[in-house]
Amino acid sequence: MRYEPAIDTTAIVALDTHVHVEIGDDGHPALPERLTEAATAYFGAAVHRPGLDEIADLYRSLRMAAVVFTVDAERNLGHAPNSSAAVAAGAARNNDVLIPFGSVDPLGPDPLGRARRLVEESGVRGFKFHPTVQGFDPSDRRAYPLYDYLSGLGLPALFHTGQTGIGAGLPGGGGLRLRLSNPMLLDDVAADFPDLAIVMAHPSVPWQDEAISIATHKTNTWIDLSGWSPRYFPEALVRAANGRLQDRVLFGSDHPLIDPERWLRDFAALPMKDTVRPKILRENALGLLGLVSA
Repeated sequence: MRYEPAIDTTAIVALDTHVHVEIGDDGHPALPERLTEAATAYFGAAVHRPGLDEIADLYRSLRMAAVVFTVDAERNLGHAPNSSAAVAAGAARNNDVLIPFGSVDPLGPDPLGRARRLVEESGVRGFKFHPTVQGFDPSDRRAYPLYDYLSGLGLPALFHTGQTGIGAGLPGGGGLRLRLSNPMLLDDVAADFPDLAIVMAHPSVPWQDEAISIATHKTNTWIDLSGWSPRYFPEALVRAANGRLQDRVLFGSDHPLIDPERWLRDFAALPMKDTVRPKILRENALGLLGLVSA
């Protein structure tokens, strides 16, 4: 089943741009157990990992839509991911609330062919990359044909940036390298592909100023606010989101590691302008994803 969106944009109160599908319909986990356990401990999250239909039910009950994805890190982790095609199929049966992104490893086998199949056969609406977990430098020129393909289609590329709870607390961090998620590595990509919409996911601690600098300098970049409770956002990020970058900041939770209701409660306590809140919660994402807003 190919995904086609059927979201009533007049009815949703928010659009969560960052939701992980950590368990497939067949029960296969997205990550090795030791990394899942480390992330759970780092976030103090619930052990339960919801499937796609359960995720859809949650967002439907909250009158929200959500971008859903997995991460293909098989080359780096030696662990097969849950299927992006299956994520898209699950989103297709819940197309009133879910929007699927695909994931391919830019340095893995046939990334361009795999991306094409996910777009043409499954209907994914963007792509998710996690440089630390996938083990690649996003400015590596070997990834450029893939970026060129996404740019030509107008599909956004969502990159993890900053610290990650995956591998946190393990010896050697589970062998994962944080430097690969420094947002400055995306500055080359944004310069070389000015028509590629690049989303820098998460407050990019400890490189928050770098992310703000890139987003200020290059208008084809966005920042999503997932992975942290808003109460812990750096002051510089709140100031930028409330001002210069208000049209390119996106609500994201990082569900199931962070509960979207908790995120929204904490966001309500931030000193944000009334005119800015709806932009961050839904309007900016609707525009980025090419959905019609009321």
